[in-house]
Amino acid sequence: MPKYLIIRFSSIGDIVLTTPIIRCLKKQTGAEVHFLTKKSFKSILEYNPYIDKVYAIDSKVGEVIGDLKKEKYDAVIDLHGNIRTKQVKFRLSAKAYTFDKINFKKWQMVYLKKNNLPDTHIVDRYLKTVEPLGVKNDSAGLDYFLPPDEDYIQKMIKFKFPKMDFEKPYVVFAIGAAHKTKMPTRQMIETIANASTEKIVFVGGPNEKALGDFIAVNQPNILNTAGTTTLHESAFLIKKSKKVIAPDTGMMHIAAAFQKEIVSLWGNTIPEFGMYPYLADNQQNKMFEVKDLSCRPCSKIGFEKCPKGHFKCMNDLDLDSIIKSVNE
Repeated sequence: MPKYLIIRFSSIGDIVLTTPIIRCLKKQTGAEVHFLTKKSFKSILEYNPYIDKVYAIDSKVGEVIGDLKKEKYDAVIDLHGNIRTKQVKFRLSAKAYTFDKINFKKWQMVYLKKNNLPDTHIVDRYLKTVEPLGVKNDSAGLDYFLPPDEDYIQKMIKFKFPKMDFEKPYVVFAIGAAHKTKMPTRQMIETIANASTEKIVFVGGPNEKALGDFIAVNQPNILNTAGTTTLHESAFLIKKSKKVIAPDTGMMHIAAAFQKEIVSLWGNTIPEFGMYPYLADNQQNKMFEVKDLSCRPCSKIGFEKCPKGHFKCMNDLDLDSIIKSVNE
């Protein structure tokens, strides 16, 4: 039985986007599949039945390199392509398959506004990396595996939020993002939430809790769980939702894994980078962006604030059409 090590260190969304490769590799080759990531993302993979072992680091590969050497891998599948992954490949001396990050083409798009990007989703480019191993796309989409006892997760959410009613339809709104230039503005979040005819549940991290609380004050149709739920609890809320509103973040990809209807909001990044909702039904999933904005994209990832100061990529989104998509 071959033994393979997959490497991807960040982020929530990036880890979720590797799940088709994990599944296809396991099911189509029968290999023993290990995964190396950062400890902060280990929980995303801990219940994945297609992974035999997860290694995780705080910051340095030296923390696990001794254990990895003992595994004697047949191949290393590098889906990250940075200094750490080069260190792992060098130290293990195993055959390596490395993902092409097309950084130069992204640079051309960001700084020259010259679009030489492939019309291909990043998942399909990930899969191209493992084609030499005989792996093909099974077209089953993304995976997100919750802990086996989902009833316990629901009880924990109900304990934290007694007013949460899973019997009534609701829309999840992911109000946060790791980079502020991907994140909807307060005015946008407030307008969409207050104009919606649906129950709205906010999800996000600790940094978004105060914002969510501010908007939800005296708004009985809004429940703010940001900063209070675990990642698995937020994923459970997404799984049980009717629809998800999200910027270009990990929550969007978790929603895609659960085959949810998605209303995605795009700021400084663009879908052409290949990280739009994967296998999304175009009739059910809608992307909103300000096209033909001369400064967009300003980054392949994001910034703490708009470099131009106007944040038109988010401020000029068509709120009426977004609200209509949420409510229809």
